[in-house]
Amino acid sequence: AMDTLNVGKGDNDVNDTGSHEVGENNFVVGDNSTFRGNLYNFLNRQDTLAANVFEKFIHFLILGTALLFMVDTLGDYYINSHFQSIMNIIEFIIMVIFTVEYIMRLYSASEDPKHIGFTGKMSYVVGLFPLIDLLAVMPYWMEVPFIASGNPSGQVVKFLRLLRMIRFEKYMNILSFFDDAVNESMDILTVTGFSALLLWIFFSSVLYMTERDSADEDMANYYKTVPHAMWITLLNLSGECPLANYSAAGKVTLGFIGLFATAVFGVPIGILGAGFEESVASHAEDSPDQEETTATSDNPDESKTSSIQWRCFQFVNGIGSKAAILFEMLIYLLIGITVIVGIIQTVPGHENTLSWVEWIAVIVFTIEYIIRFVGASVDPEFSDGTDYNSVLGGITKRMKFLVSFYSIIDLMAILPFYLAYMMPGSWVDNNDEYLRMIRLCRLLKLDKYVPSISLVDDVIRLKRRSLTISCIASIVLWVLFSGWMYLSEHEDHSMEIDNLPLYGCIENCTMSVRYNNFFTSFPLVGIHLTGDFPMVEYDGFGRIVCFFMVIAAIGVVSIPSGIIASGFADIVQSKSKSSNNLPKGGTAGYDWFDIRYRELEGQPPPVSVFGPQMDQLQMSIKIYLDGEPDGTTGTVKRTTFSKIGRVFFFALIIANIIAVVLESIPEVDEYIGNQDGNFFDVFEAWSVFFFTVDYILRLLSARKSREALYSPLVYATTFFGIVDLASIAPWYIQVVLSKTGNLSGDEAKVFRIFRIFRVLQLEDFITAFSKLDNVFRASKDVLKATGLMAIIIWVGTSALFFIFEENNPNFRQCDDSIPLVEV
Repeated sequence: AMDTLNVGKGDNDVNDTGSHEVGENNFVVGDNSTFRGNLYNFLNRQDTLAANVFEKFIHFLILGTALLFMVDTLGDYYINSHFQSIMNIIEFIIMVIFTVEYIMRLYSASEDPKHIGFTGKMSYVVGLFPLIDLLAVMPYWMEVPFIASGNPSGQVVKFLRLLRMIRFEKYMNILSFFDDAVNESMDILTVTGFSALLLWIFFSSVLYMTERDSADEDMANYYKTVPHAMWITLLNLSGECPLANYSAAGKVTLGFIGLFATAVFGVPIGILGAGFEESVASHAEDSPDQEETTATSDNPDESKTSSIQWRCFQFVNGIGSKAAILFEMLIYLLIGITVIVGIIQTVPGHENTLSWVEWIAVIVFTIEYIIRFVGASVDPEFSDGTDYNSVLGGITKRMKFLVSFYSIIDLMAILPFYLAYMMPGSWVDNNDEYLRMIRLCRLLKLDKYVPSISLVDDVIRLKRRSLTISCIASIVLWVLFSGWMYLSEHEDHSMEIDNLPLYGCIENCTMSVRYNNFFTSFPLVGIHLTGDFPMVEYDGFGRIVCFFMVIAAIGVVSIPSGIIASGFADIVQSKSKSSNNLPKGGTAGYDWFDIRYRELEGQPPPVSVFGPQMDQLQMSIKIYLDGEPDGTTGTVKRTTFSKIGRVFFFALIIANIIAVVLESIPEVDEYIGNQDGNFFDVFEAWSVFFFTVDYILRLLSARKSREALYSPLVYATTFFGIVDLASIAPWYIQVVLSKTGNLSGDEAKVFRIFRIFRVLQLEDFITAFSKLDNVFRASKDVLKATGLMAIIIWVGTSALFFIFEENNPNFRQCDDSIPLVEV
């Protein structure tokens, strides 16, 4: 079937005798001397204008049938009889065209030697694409008598036409890539797939035993048999845990699933997804677009520019003076503060909280915008080859600035404020709560300093072929599974759900309300394809569909995000390599710490200004804390006192972790009591004392530690220094607040929870997080770019949810055990 769809386009594919032969790339070419041969070439080669137009027309009809199916699911409430009649006529015409096309393909298939004779014809019919074409038309004609008698065509019959979307495989080779991924990893897929199946059955059986008699009716219903238990266990193994009221044994089982089984179960899915992505990337041949070069220099000649323009350009970009750097830092600070204030002002009763901060920020941002406008004439970004000093050159550059991305963002950050102030009582003023959300766009201003959003275009151009293929695969799967879930759930009246007034259901709601048409199914399936299952009240058929979403679709749908992440890493690292000079022996990701650390190799620690006695004290403390390296064996030698201290602090850290756990148990907390001077208070005070002494000693000895670059300040900002401070600072804050009467006993528990940070101090004994710290510093450029984008998306989508969902009438009924929160 693949051969009949992919035909070579060589000029000399047919010989003079008119018989068919094999053309370029081993594609069969029809006999141009016969009608059947010409028809075969017309349908399969697309080397003429008419053939290409016909192919595009068929694709248009395929999309049209998909749209007809979606609209038809809306039902009589949205579609009147007249419109339904029009849709039936369009559907009939499309099916006639599809049928004629199928007959022509079946008739001309004999041009391929593999499909000659009855056996060959049957081999063609059962091929993937011909079989899809047959399933798209045959059920319709079988229902024609019923349609003629007034009964509409069945939804299942219409859904089968969606399968024709797979014909786009001809251009994307999606199934071929998936087949390559399976074949290349067949051995490991067999082993891991069988292991995943065993884990699925095993944990389903265990949870059936632990939860079948649960006092919670819903829990008992989901685990009443092993087949029922396999549905929720499947979600548990995929990383989801939609239920919570487990028994003690069930919680232990879920703990094992989360720690071990999920990783094993995810291996075959991950292998399929990674194999598909690798296959797409190897065939897509992505390459970055050639960047246009201009004759202008990126650095304008200062002597040829206005001094005011040049100074404005430098000042607003943090160049040339400490004042410019401070102003840039002020912009950073104001962006963060105003975003936080904007979030606080969405809370009822705090709409005008810290409004004076907004005034200050708007004035500063306005000044910044004016300065940028003045300096735009010398900004290389808007250079077009014209003279900087010419009037026309200055005007054109400033016009380019006005319509630029950053200019629009700057205006969006300040314009709503001025409009609301100048037009009191207007629509702008009355809808200020929504316009206030536009101020969150100030986060996008940070893209000037830490490029992230602006890199999206570079990533898309770099990975456009891979992204196109994977996105089309994801969309096709999304549409198919949406139709499939609609068919399985739109008549499911057995599974009760929460009331959904927005859907027109006030009581006795079922899953049929959520899936009452294709368009309500589409976003829900999109959520499931990301691996999230906030809804689990499906019937048997719906669970089967979800099974395939978990096993197959999620691995494919996640590929575009993986490609984008890979593209970001490639672009940011390439920019970092081109802009940074690495030290000798350095690699990508080196920063100032790595450079300075290598420079200090072989250098003795600095001499203390307090004399040799202080040097000796600092060195003794350093040896006590970190030991002394043995030059012959490469190991670290410790004194007996150092070993005792190391064991003591290890035991103290473990004891603090246990104390946090015990204090969270109500029975233990009640037994100990909350009076001042109880056991936990005394233990905490002594622990903080020893940790504080340790922290001071480390600060003191940092002048003799190359790992701290011989600097106490550097140590204080390393992973270990931050952890050491975080383990003691909350206690001192708690004491101060308690002494001033601003903290009660119960509120003090919040600060005690910070003791859990002390688990990170185990890093001194078991290396783990310092490796993560190394990874962070090596990937800092990528993390800064993607981290800023994550914050922008997080805050931006939160604002959109606030706007669109603030008055959502959907609600859940709570019983008396759930206290209501009064605002």
